[in-house]
Amino acid sequence: MTATPSPQPTPGISRRALLGTVGAGAAVAGAAAAAGYLGGSHQATQSAHGGATYPFFGQHQAGIITPQQDHMHFAAFTVTTTSRDELIALLRAWTQAAVQLTAGQDIGRGIVGGSYDAPPEDTGEAHGLGASGLTLTFGVGRSLFVDADGTDRFGLAARLPQELIDLPHFPGDTLDPQRVGGDLCIQACADDPIVATHAIHNLARMAFGTASLAWDQLGYGRTSATTRAQDTPRNLMGFKDGTNNLRAEDTELLDRWVWANADAGWMEGGTYLVARRIRILTTTWDRASLREQETLVGRTKGSGAPLSGGEEFTEPDFEATGRDGVPLIDPTSHVAMAHEHQSGVRMLRRGYNFTDGADELGRLNAGLFFVAFMRDAATQFVPLQNAMAKHDVMTVEYLRSTGSAVFAVPPGLPADATVGPEGHFIGEGMFA
Repeated sequence: MTATPSPQPTPGISRRALLGTVGAGAAVAGAAAAAGYLGGSHQATQSAHGGATYPFFGQHQAGIITPQQDHMHFAAFTVTTTSRDELIALLRAWTQAAVQLTAGQDIGRGIVGGSYDAPPEDTGEAHGLGASGLTLTFGVGRSLFVDADGTDRFGLAARLPQELIDLPHFPGDTLDPQRVGGDLCIQACADDPIVATHAIHNLARMAFGTASLAWDQLGYGRTSATTRAQDTPRNLMGFKDGTNNLRAEDTELLDRWVWANADAGWMEGGTYLVARRIRILTTTWDRASLREQETLVGRTKGSGAPLSGGEEFTEPDFEATGRDGVPLIDPTSHVAMAHEHQSGVRMLRRGYNFTDGADELGRLNAGLFFVAFMRDAATQFVPLQNAMAKHDVMTVEYLRSTGSAVFAVPPGLPADATVGPEGHFIGEGMFA
């Protein structure tokens, strides 16, 4: 089979000419990350445009415990080349471009300073907007290591982590085959939606000839908090979401439930991303009484407090009963089912609301793009989702999962890493 040409950003412009040397801005980003790298944190600096800038370098990739931004563009890719070298070249190009984008820079010479007779090296829609808190998080799917027939596509089968599974088909799933899996993924999060989409636009363009976009999802309005400084947001059902979420400050819990440890080989310091596109049947939900909605959730819609009493962060009392002896929190409620079947297992949620217009019947096609990071989806996510899909009345009656994927998220790059056509890149441990 003839190999597909190496990824070229634009006709007539070499990758080296497009990416060039990282430059002073990226060097500053690397230096700023030095202290944060040791602790795996990503501290923001303020750009001249007033937006936050998060360093790309760190022990863990940014966009996981980073304070969750307001907007997301998530994209999954199919690798179309059969060349291992071209795959590596793409990952190198993406890594260097990510350094520039997250520093608030255009790619290459951007929309000024380049050849007048060639396409600009950056598409330009975010020019002048700064970093806007942009983070880019890269992941790899199981199908990159072995395809459905078990073929070792790029000589990576021996590097396949046992934790990188294909999720089973859960009860109630109505999966769209066009929204399942992927060889590679990029999660772009930012405080300005055009900045997130600009990043995906350019990275997808750079992949031409090596990888193609398989599916993507726009998200707005975060549905979780990843730091103690953030308030708990609401989902499109109107309830606070993610009250019990892990936070960046929970370092011991993160080490236990999110980050891969030293036994994980090349994935040490990485994690696993579970993505689920969950449609909310809003037409039905909106007709339910407030009493029914709160009973199904197990919390008040206003404050988010458990129905057993207290405030939002009060521990639910599942033994508390009313005067009639009936439990104040219904045993089949979302809160009760999650508590019963989670068995102390935790994960870091980082989801977003989505609205994708109307369906063929004129109903709102909207819901939750669930994103969660964890050490092992087979033991942390699968048992919980199986139980919720069977017994949680809210999940059974009002939610439909239409997309599903798991990706391994490799560790980040150290602050002194050099990037470029011959430099370090995210995921390089797979090829060692």
